[in-house]
Amino acid sequence: MSVTVRRYKRGGWEVDIRTVLPDGTNLRERRKAPIGSKSGAKRWGEHRERALILEHREKMAEEPPEPRREVPTLAEFALRFLDGYARANRQKPSTVSSKESILRVHLVPLLGTTKLDAVSNEDVQRVKNHLHDRAATTVNTVLTTLSVMLKVAVEWDVIGSVPCTIKLLRVAPAEADFHDFHEYEGLVEAARAVGRNAHLVVLLGGDAGLRCGEMLALEWTDIDFSKRMLHVRRSEWRGQLTVPKGGRPRRIPLTTRLSAALQGHRHLRGTRVLCEDDGRPVSKRVVQRLVEKASRRANLENTGVHILRHTFCSHLAMRGAPAKAIQELAGHRDLATTQRYMHLSPAAVEGAIRLLEQPAPVSQFGDILETVSGVKVNAKD
Repeated sequence: MSVTVRRYKRGGWEVDIRTVLPDGTNLRERRKAPIGSKSGAKRWGEHRERALILEHREKMAEEPPEPRREVPTLAEFALRFLDGYARANRQKPSTVSSKESILRVHLVPLLGTTKLDAVSNEDVQRVKNHLHDRAATTVNTVLTTLSVMLKVAVEWDVIGSVPCTIKLLRVAPAEADFHDFHEYEGLVEAARAVGRNAHLVVLLGGDAGLRCGEMLALEWTDIDFSKRMLHVRRSEWRGQLTVPKGGRPRRIPLTTRLSAALQGHRHLRGTRVLCEDDGRPVSKRVVQRLVEKASRRANLENTGVHILRHTFCSHLAMRGAPAKAIQELAGHRDLATTQRYMHLSPAAVEGAIRLLEQPAPVSQFGDILETVSGVKVNAKD
């Protein structure tokens, strides 16, 4: 039996009552207490708990009990969850693969024999302890999968309610690495010396902000040379074509040098922009190797493909592009992702400092106002 009292968001106290009866029935009720003090709300919750038990007993005396449903274990429910939820909702193959891996590697070995309605807060802590040497983002991904799985079980009437509280770890916002202006220009020239594919990959990442999978899936029909526009319609993951990350296509104007590079690279070997000499599409590993080779030639330590995309967003911010424009060009679903780059914007900092150079505010009587503890007062007083 449990009675928990929490601060209610609109004032007062919320009482969360959880009771498990001897027959296995779970009773739960959350209500705003009619009493203003925390201790009073606690006592009210305890009285309400006893009333719930009596109400349940009276109901059971009047009605024959329904046969208790058999609750599956986490391992038994895992396949239903992958097929009936992740695949049925047409989630991206990479997302389905990630969930399958999380279940197989982490959740099933730890909680596989536990029935879904018996997953406890202590079990959640076991998962966190099991992943103590992993990054906080990895731990949160595993916990989120468990949370979604339990919520789906509730929606499908497999269990009555989510039996535990899953709290994610705090994650400090990470600053994305990027190439400075002179480093990026050196990388472009180094990639030109490596070859046409390398040159094009660097420009698609740094001048257009494409992800690796979007580069692989790019076709000549996606490029409008007359309008100097590139249309990102799809992404490739392990040979499978999916929608771009974020769930929607986007259009990106071509820079002059990217347009020239694409026109100089045009071929009839296949529909894909990036392909081998025999027309076969290049693989992700080939793209990675091209960027690594160009980076070494340019004497750069950061050799990843995705750093080109960070460079694209960072350079836009450093040149004063609005956050909304960067979000649209990069295809970020959430503006908070774009905000990671905005601390680089000189326009934001410059605009804030220029406020200090504006004339002091004047009252309707012509007196200069000063602010004391957030309250405006007359400077003559």
